[in-house]
Amino acid sequence: MKYFAGIDIGGTNTTLGIIDENGGVVETYQFSTKSYATPEKFVDDVGNKLIELRNSFHIEGVGIGAPNGNYYTGCIEFAPNLPWKGKIALSVLFTQKTGLICKVTNDANAAAVGEMKFGGAMGMKNFIMVTLGTGVGSGIIVDGNIVLGHDGFAGELGHIIVLPGGRNCGCGRKGCLETYCSAGGIKKTYLEISGKELDPGQKIDHLAELASAGDKNALATFAKTGEILGLALANVSALTSPEAIFLFGGPLHCGEFLIDPIENFFTKNLLSIYAGKIKILTSQLPMNHAAILGAASLVKEPH
Repeated sequence: MKYFAGIDIGGTNTTLGIIDENGGVVETYQFSTKSYATPEKFVDDVGNKLIELRNSFHIEGVGIGAPNGNYYTGCIEFAPNLPWKGKIALSVLFTQKTGLICKVTNDANAAAVGEMKFGGAMGMKNFIMVTLGTGVGSGIIVDGNIVLGHDGFAGELGHIIVLPGGRNCGCGRKGCLETYCSAGGIKKTYLEISGKELDPGQKIDHLAELASAGDKNALATFAKTGEILGLALANVSALTSPEAIFLFGGPLHCGEFLIDPIENFFTKNLLSIYAGKIKILTSQLPMNHAAILGAASLVKEPH
């Protein structure tokens, strides 16, 4: 049996997974991304775990999904939600550490490939994957291929401006979708509406608990988030005419409180020629597995 390593680097946590050739996730390990001051120390620790795992598994290569990961260069380039700044030659660092072939792509692109190879998008050639978490990412599949653009950075849905002059974004601009529909952005909306801040340890799920109890501020927060994201999804649909849009990430644990307003405002703003043709779906892969499965596919089935 051949095995492949998939690494999903998020702004808060990193997941390392060992994938068999049938797409089974046989081992997973968690690392705290934000606890590493330098990428070299991060690669050292994750790389040591990979070297250890090679004693048990015949690992063919390493695929990595990361914010601002560039498939063409193998680098993370100026990622706003990571503790490391500038341009980081991640594939080179991992190959030097482990001796394994290493491929890098955007984390949302990796999630899209995972959904296409092993999840709800199996058999689809045109869809969009939207990841909601520390940031907002997207992977766009057209005719069965990831849209990368001329420089490897196509598909940055989280950084379309939805409110000119709005909230400050880590990318340096104001009013990006990410500032309103990421986990932190949703919490900020609740603060603006209610005047109350969620406790540091409370996740977005707590807003669903409040909404379930009839809290008007929580319900208004979900309505506002759904309005902004639903409109953005309707607009991007006009560019690619996807068969479906898959939503993935922690905020989706809020269920109908978030999904219903997204669907309502998506339908309300969708170009009429697409009416009834585009489904809004949640990922059918386990949380944290979509990106590692897709990342592993970079070396299992090179693009």
